[in-house]
Amino acid sequence: MTGLATEETIRIAGLQNRAEIRVDRWGIPHIRADNETDLFFLQGFNAARDRLWQLDLWRKRGLGLLAADFGPGYLAQDHAARHFLYRGDMDAEWRSYAADARAICTAFAEGVNAYIALCEAEPERLPPEFALFGTRPARWQPDDVVRIRSHALTRNGVSEILRANVMAMADAVTDLLRFELDPPVEPKLAEGLSFEDIPLEAMRLFKLATAPVTFERERLSATLADAWLWTEVTDLGEVVQRSVEEGSNNWAVHGSRTQTGRPILASDPHRAHAVPSLRYLVHLDAPGLNVIGTGEPSAPGISIGHNDRTAFGLTIFGADQEDIYVYVTSAGEPDLYQYGAGWEKIERIDQAFAVKGHDEQTLTLSFTRHGPVLHEDSQRCRAVAMRTVWHSPGSAAYLGSLSYMRSVSTEAFAGCLSRWGTPSVNHVSADVEGNIGWFTAGFTPVRHNWQGLLPVPGDGSHEWDGFLAPQDLPRSVNPAAGFVASANEMNLPADRDPSAPSIGHEWAEGSRARRIKAVLAADRSHTLAASMALQTDVYSRPAEVVVILLKKICRAASLDATHKLSLQLFDAWDYRLDAGSAAAALFEVWWMKHLRPGLLARFAPDQAVRQLLIPGDFDRLLALLQTPEPAWSTKERNALMLSTLAKGWDDCATRLGSDAAAWRWGDLHRALFEHAASRVKPAAEAEWNVGPLAVGGSRSTPMHAAYRLGDFGVNAGASVRLVMDVGSWDESVCVNTPGQSGDPRSPHYADLSGPWSRGDYVPLLYSRDRVEEATVHLIRLLPVEDEE
Repeated sequence: MTGLATEETIRIAGLQNRAEIRVDRWGIPHIRADNETDLFFLQGFNAARDRLWQLDLWRKRGLGLLAADFGPGYLAQDHAARHFLYRGDMDAEWRSYAADARAICTAFAEGVNAYIALCEAEPERLPPEFALFGTRPARWQPDDVVRIRSHALTRNGVSEILRANVMAMADAVTDLLRFELDPPVEPKLAEGLSFEDIPLEAMRLFKLATAPVTFERERLSATLADAWLWTEVTDLGEVVQRSVEEGSNNWAVHGSRTQTGRPILASDPHRAHAVPSLRYLVHLDAPGLNVIGTGEPSAPGISIGHNDRTAFGLTIFGADQEDIYVYVTSAGEPDLYQYGAGWEKIERIDQAFAVKGHDEQTLTLSFTRHGPVLHEDSQRCRAVAMRTVWHSPGSAAYLGSLSYMRSVSTEAFAGCLSRWGTPSVNHVSADVEGNIGWFTAGFTPVRHNWQGLLPVPGDGSHEWDGFLAPQDLPRSVNPAAGFVASANEMNLPADRDPSAPSIGHEWAEGSRARRIKAVLAADRSHTLAASMALQTDVYSRPAEVVVILLKKICRAASLDATHKLSLQLFDAWDYRLDAGSAAAALFEVWWMKHLRPGLLARFAPDQAVRQLLIPGDFDRLLALLQTPEPAWSTKERNALMLSTLAKGWDDCATRLGSDAAAWRWGDLHRALFEHAASRVKPAAEAEWNVGPLAVGGSRSTPMHAAYRLGDFGVNAGASVRLVMDVGSWDESVCVNTPGQSGDPRSPHYADLSGPWSRGDYVPLLYSRDRVEEATVHLIRLLPVEDEE
């Protein structure tokens, strides 16, 4: 047992047989049990061992229980969250994921509770956040695992409301600056509706329900009278930006195009950065099941990783899973809304909310037949509600993986995808027989008479007709290209029947996908190292497009000294946004702070409209630069590029100093993993934030590294990276960030942040021999009644 540093023995009530958790040098737990019930029990136990504060906070946020711990400042968020809990038939819910889903989630919840019980017996195990806030972790119910939906990703309810407001102030063409539509379609407001029926305030409930938990001293000290001041905890700009920055990359390369002859599968999901990480790597090993990879710590199983025969990864796919409905309500009785030839009653449910330091509060939840009421205007006799797949059985995020993680082949993997509800994703799979496949999945509503791009009447004229069958969604097995890949781009088949029901029209910028597919197409002898390099590739398509265009313009223009200095900096640049690059710093400051805003101002002169378009659709903006006519003149384009370049240079000099040779993109572009409680904890305590870390890239590079527009601080990107050697599993690699543990006292709290920021990886060990060699902490687990 080489390298074993520590070991402990723990007796646990509820465990059937002896088991063990081996934690390797990189904080990855390898859980071994004699049966699957114990295995999932210990997955819950171990998740709590490493992430108890995170699990407890997520559960209380999702169930609407924050105010009981943190006071009136969280009451409005609780109220919003409860609108989006699953409220349907639990038997149908459990059957949706796997035949044994209820048993798995029951064991998982009992495991979490077993660790909470251990903390009660041994309080020193509790993470320090509980002492900071004076709170205690609460017990889980199995239903808690699946009923919470609001941490997942669906689309495009918020976008429908934004589009309506942009069109009210400008037009549909202007809204394309926010989100270009593909396949192209002209959005039109349904007959009988007015843009005045769809105020921006209708987004508030959904924004609040899906917002992360924040801690500010003012919020924690809010009185009951102040409770409803805390309904805008996430600003509109963050919501809009997040919708285009949370994505992923994945690919699977056939053995005919790899150096070893075995498939390689890579997956790196991109989400908002946080500490602890959104993802958690774990190895689950019991007779009949041996899987390793990552998922969210609050759910059993894994959603990205491999078993002994099949590997799998995912990215977000742009299926539209939400709709906004507008109702005519009764002037004399606002609880009634028109539906069909008659009236239906808004369902009002009074619920009790515990509030720290105050009496229990009773608040009302409101629902139409389609879903939660977002906004009511009794003066105009209108109500707005959201229909989302979250309220359908089987739409708990990632839980469909309970079936596919056991697949013995790519074909069997595809056969499990009817059980996948949310989020809508591009799955890739590869098996030891050499097969690879790409399969889109997720509940996709069938809309017969509209495209899902604008709110529609709630009177029964615009209803979903079930969901598209899995086989009717795009997929491909062993394509002639020798690889499959996706990066949230528009990837509907070109020959798809235009009269078929819409799947979606809003997609991520195509830069990452173009780069990934170009690199894979040119590589006929792919390796693990090549996949790692591609996941951390910082080539910027916007940089190449814009700088080549600039050089062309400058050949025919009269240049001042600043223009000439800028051209010198760009002269030999390879369009890579390396952390140490001066050209990268100049380009990103110019592009994001001056040229891009200049384009938006040219085509949306109204500041109020521009606020709804930020950050803008990059593909659309680049097209306006490359082919200005007829939208504007080439002369205007050239003038804007040169004037904003000068401003960009001056801005860079202000930010980084007058010596351009010393500019570094990584001096501006830094990742700070900020602990939610860092702003309220005593300064004398150990630092809980991780970073800042200089990193390259941007939202347009395969190594996704999105940043705040205000200060370039990196706030989204790869939460975890995996590259898997299919069939030679011990050669696989991974990296989480900033570490595996959520406990600031743990050596694995931040130990992976350095490798992650440098583009390095650690082993994803699978075989028992290799795991034992790498074990540094062994936890032996015994049933209470067991005698050693």
